[in-house]
Amino acid sequence: MATPAPKIKFREPQIEMAHGAGGKASRRLVEELFAPLLLGTAPGPLGDAAQIQINGTRIAITTDSFVVSPLRFPGGSIGELAINGTVNDLAVSGARAEAIVVTFVLEAGLRTEVLEAEVRAMAKAAEDAGVRISGGDTKVVEHGKADRMYITTTGVGRLIPGVVISPESVKAGDKIILSGPIGDHGITILLARGELDLEAEIQSDTRSVLPLVESLVQAAGDGVRWMRDPTRGGVATSLNELARDCGRGIILFDEKIHVRDTVRGACELLGLDPLHIANEGQFLAVIAAEYADAVLKALHRTPGGADAVLIGEVRNEPAGTVLVTATYGGSRVVDMLVGDPLPRIC
Repeated sequence: MATPAPKIKFREPQIEMAHGAGGKASRRLVEELFAPLLLGTAPGPLGDAAQIQINGTRIAITTDSFVVSPLRFPGGSIGELAINGTVNDLAVSGARAEAIVVTFVLEAGLRTEVLEAEVRAMAKAAEDAGVRISGGDTKVVEHGKADRMYITTTGVGRLIPGVVISPESVKAGDKIILSGPIGDHGITILLARGELDLEAEIQSDTRSVLPLVESLVQAAGDGVRWMRDPTRGGVATSLNELARDCGRGIILFDEKIHVRDTVRGACELLGLDPLHIANEGQFLAVIAAEYADAVLKALHRTPGGADAVLIGEVRNEPAGTVLVTATYGGSRVVDMLVGDPLPRIC
């Protein structure tokens, strides 16, 4: 007897930009269409990498696509972003990147000098991050069928011993650490497009966070509960997913969250919340309370970690909710968005 086809709940008539933005629409697409048809079951907590076991050896694997526009922007480019993004997805999943394979989708008419610049950027980023580019594939589509260049990567990593990243391990009283200022990448991309009449000295924060993650792990060991790099959807989306998956409340201290004046000004002008803006070189970590001071000291000693700060804590209530409190005593709920206010930022 043939196995009956899985039933799906996804009933939206067509795919929109919001479905690729990392917010509620993206989650619906994964949970209500991809998971039942590809996995045969509802997915567990969604992370940045999967862990699989091959002949008794566990490895981490992640894949991502990069469609940023423009291709080059202050502080980085699509090639550098592709490598750092892959390394970071593995790092916050408790793994050191070992190898990356790359696929290029190129539009006919792309100038060779543009492609060469991105390949060189990828090679340098991989060398800086200590990861090998082990292979890849290339496709070329007709002129007008792509925006010059798309890049897809798949990374394989070796698990860092003693680290178990899981929302189920998060407990009330745990502390939330943020590695640095938020919103730099998303606002840099917006300004680079020329869509906002604002001149500012700001650049993308794209970088490998592996050295910072390794310092954190060395300081906290099994006190590391959970990590995530808050890319699409920003800090708000990452922490809302955590609150939902662990069933606890996330309390953030507004005055502790570092937002550059340029980012804050652009967000106020556009009616955006910096907590929803993408980052490409920062990470969030939930740490057992007794390790918080040691973790901050370790991050501050690590190059690039001077701005790491404790921004909140986990509580039992309000369950499944992210709440931001202000020094004057007010508070506000921060939800994840349906889509992304700044499309095609990574």
